[in-house]
Amino acid sequence: MASKITYQQAGVSIDANDEMVGCIRKSVHSTYGPRVMVLENGFAGLFRLDYDEKLFKKNYKNPVLVACTDGVGTKLLIAQAMNRLDTIGIDLVAMNVNDMLVQGAEPLFFLDYLAVHKLIPERIAQMVDSIAAGCKMADCALIGGETAEMPDLYGPDEYDMAGFAVGVVERKRVITGSTIQPGNVILGLGSSGLHSNGYTLARHICFKQEKLNVQDRLDELEGAQLGEVLLTPTKIYVKPLVSVLSAYKVKKVVHGMAHITGGGMVGNIPRVLPPACNAAIKKGSWPIHPIFHFLQNRGPVDENEMYRVFNMGIGFVMIVSADFADSIKTRLEKAGQNVYKIGTIVPGTGKVVIK
Repeated sequence: MASKITYQQAGVSIDANDEMVGCIRKSVHSTYGPRVMVLENGFAGLFRLDYDEKLFKKNYKNPVLVACTDGVGTKLLIAQAMNRLDTIGIDLVAMNVNDMLVQGAEPLFFLDYLAVHKLIPERIAQMVDSIAAGCKMADCALIGGETAEMPDLYGPDEYDMAGFAVGVVERKRVITGSTIQPGNVILGLGSSGLHSNGYTLARHICFKQEKLNVQDRLDELEGAQLGEVLLTPTKIYVKPLVSVLSAYKVKKVVHGMAHITGGGMVGNIPRVLPPACNAAIKKGSWPIHPIFHFLQNRGPVDENEMYRVFNMGIGFVMIVSADFADSIKTRLEKAGQNVYKIGTIVPGTGKVVIK
């Protein structure tokens, strides 16, 4: 009679999963606030909207839930090449919570999905540590997740990750861009670099075309290591933007926002523009990181293509009333943000014009 086979012999370790749960518990719990209802060994996460009834009713009379899901794309390949797991989770959180900010929402909680070739508890713990770090930056709780061990789908050292976020906004304060009008000022919040978009083109230029290594230090990058520059985490804009939105609850002075991801400014700002408005962006009104000049020169890449693929140094855009532009800019700068007046709204056909 043939010997009996086990799940572990087929490639999946139940014991490793149990060990992993113990490794990540501290990181996960570090993101909890009073709204999280702790349920050890539960099948789902629990989150209260009304932990402080008076505060909740003051902030939300007609709450609307806002949900996002996103991944990190091929930036994961840079992390794998660098054998670094301590930053990529920040990117994962950022790509989700920055999206919901566009609608004026406050992030509430986050869930992750990790898929790996082999479940190594220590490595999963590093990934979850970085996700927890991002959640704390975004003031949201990491209340659940899934780790899938799939050796038949992923090669050794390969993995993928996705995130899911839920937030809340008062219905009357949902920001859609419908009140944008000519004369509004466009504020650009500085990015930290590539963020999490355009990596297929960046990797093609750096590694396939130029035959560079992630360890290379380059004069064009001010002597920085290429891999470190490419792995710089995406900025999380939650705390300063929620602060601004909370400061102007009576007057609606923020008319539209855009998270500058894949498609750049020319692809993302039109998503919030009314059909009779253009966004006139002035080149040279903000600094551009060396990584963008490096990629454009080494490609070479046409400037229009650069603005279609990359954020070019602006990670988030706010379209605000002209009378409040300076005060909003000052408030954001006091919160540690680099903010630039990069343009204005003019009559048009719903496009971005960069000159």
